[in-house]
Amino acid sequence: MVNIKELPSKTLLMPGNAACPGCPETLGLRYVSMALGDKAVLVIPAGCSSVIQGIYPKSGIGFPILNIVFAAAASAASGLARAYKIRGLEDAQVVVWAGDGGTGDIGIQALSGAAERNENIIYICVDNEAYMNTGIQRSSLTPYGAWTTTTWTGKKEHKKDVPLIMIAHGAPYVATASVGFPTDFIEKLRRAASIKGLKYIHLHAPCPVGWRFDPSKTVEVAKLAVQTGIWVLYEYRGGVFRISPLSRPYAKKERRKPLKEYLKLQGRFRHLGEDDVKVLEAYIEERWKLYLNMEKTLGSKAT
Repeated sequence: MVNIKELPSKTLLMPGNAACPGCPETLGLRYVSMALGDKAVLVIPAGCSSVIQGIYPKSGIGFPILNIVFAAAASAASGLARAYKIRGLEDAQVVVWAGDGGTGDIGIQALSGAAERNENIIYICVDNEAYMNTGIQRSSLTPYGAWTTTTWTGKKEHKKDVPLIMIAHGAPYVATASVGFPTDFIEKLRRAASIKGLKYIHLHAPCPVGWRFDPSKTVEVAKLAVQTGIWVLYEYRGGVFRISPLSRPYAKKERRKPLKEYLKLQGRFRHLGEDDVKVLEAYIEERWKLYLNMEKTLGSKAT
């Protein structure tokens, strides 16, 4: 277990960056810095972090960064990892830092190819559940019922489950994480760094601007997602699936906080009626049943 007091106090995310107040991406980047230090090299497709880093020649991010077009993050990272290997610099950790649109929509073909080839990269999907940088448009990872500028009566479909898609690809390591639980995310990053091949981490990242909540509540909203069971923390490693300890108590419905506590903090769900809430509650039960069955089937091997 990571002890937060033992983590480096110096991070590679610097003051003066261009992030919005309460931005979850700045939190996540700090945790990447704490987990991987100066071994991390970021590949960033178009998105909020393209702006957060600032305008050349200045930068608010201390990592080496390759900025790349929306569709090419995983393929560019694949080439970069191979170049480092040829040069004998195999300690470098090539990390894709991509949003939900750049992962589940525009970039999924490159990600699928990299997974099929088992490229030696860490791919992090920073999931703020919409195209925030271009005006809060819906993505395939926007949840059911959520308002966006292109679903102004609420999205009618559930989230695409990209982590399960990556498990189906045979990736050696797949995990979910949350900016509300930094030590869990840091532990998973360090485990990922110790494994050869493609590692995929899906980071839940509540966005104050797009989700319509007070910027001081980013961590509170992130934690409520786990505590209500709508976001489940788990790991898949070497064919073994297990629910993470921080999510384990919420496998039982009676231990979860009411879903409405999560929804009421977010303006994007303000229009929902009781029937919509029931749809989301049924979705939570369905996902938990699936994950528990996966753990029962794939959780018996030694990790």
